[in-house]
Amino acid sequence: MKCKLVLGFSWLLLACREPVRPEANATPSSTLSGRPSGALATAQARTSASLDTSSPAASSGSSATSAAVNPEPLPAQPPSVTAPVDPPPATLLTGPDAFLPLPEVPEPASSARSPKQRKPKFGQPYVVAFMGDSLTDYRSGGGKFISVLQRHCPQSHFDNYGKGGEMTNQMRRRFNADLTGKGKPQYTHVVIFGGVNDLYSDLSANRTNTKIESDLGEMYSLAHQLGASVVALTVAPWGGFKKYFTKTRGQHTKELNAWIVSQHGSLVDEVVETGPLLSCGNPDKLCKDLEGGFHDGLHFGSEGHRRLGEALFQQVFADCR
Repeated sequence: MKCKLVLGFSWLLLACREPVRPEANATPSSTLSGRPSGALATAQARTSASLDTSSPAASSGSSATSAAVNPEPLPAQPPSVTAPVDPPPATLLTGPDAFLPLPEVPEPASSARSPKQRKPKFGQPYVVAFMGDSLTDYRSGGGKFISVLQRHCPQSHFDNYGKGGEMTNQMRRRFNADLTGKGKPQYTHVVIFGGVNDLYSDLSANRTNTKIESDLGEMYSLAHQLGASVVALTVAPWGGFKKYFTKTRGQHTKELNAWIVSQHGSLVDEVVETGPLLSCGNPDKLCKDLEGGFHDGLHFGSEGHRRLGEALFQQVFADCR
């Protein structure tokens, strides 16, 4: 088989043909027709066209060989690529909507998560001052409710400024000296528990509800000026204190307690009502089993102090340490 390289304008053709052996009686087709036939005719036609349009240098042997070795490259066809679909343009928010928070993405549920998750313990040490009378004063057998708080809040600090027998005007006069004197800490809370000595001194000391409210209110304000939260305790039931208790004084007690409760959210941050904690049926009297060793109808024993201390802890100091 004989092959030859045929150069076209932008293509390269390798033409091959089987040599024809003439037979004795055969007449070549080119002789009969006078021109080549079939594939050879096509190849020769393309070669003639190429030679006619090429430069004279292309007819030389070296140029033809160089063109055959380094043919003109076929034009590259770009690959078929599907044009990407652009996402819709983002909406540009202006005005107040530009500052809207991004929506929260919910966490995927994890099968490895423990079914019971404990909340971390939070707490802080508090520094608390107590202002009051004999029900607060350790020396008079009072103040045991403070010991309840100390057990719940071992890292907190509690100062007791209770003085047996004092009225609220006497507490007010020493308030600043006791709580702001040299070496005093910065109190986070001030608990004020007073008024019963005023209520049964209405005749002997001319103590009226208006005066008691004024003295209590001034102490509430002074505590706020010190940066402390104010905790007010209502007057405890004292109707069993027969030597001094009267129906009129009982009514004054109810009115004073109602005023203390009404200060919640203004002069007072927290109010603990002692009546429901310490009375049994009759709101004017202490429960019999809470009198402890006093039996005077005014001072309550250890169980009463425990109840009061627990109420203070639950309502005010539950996050202490």
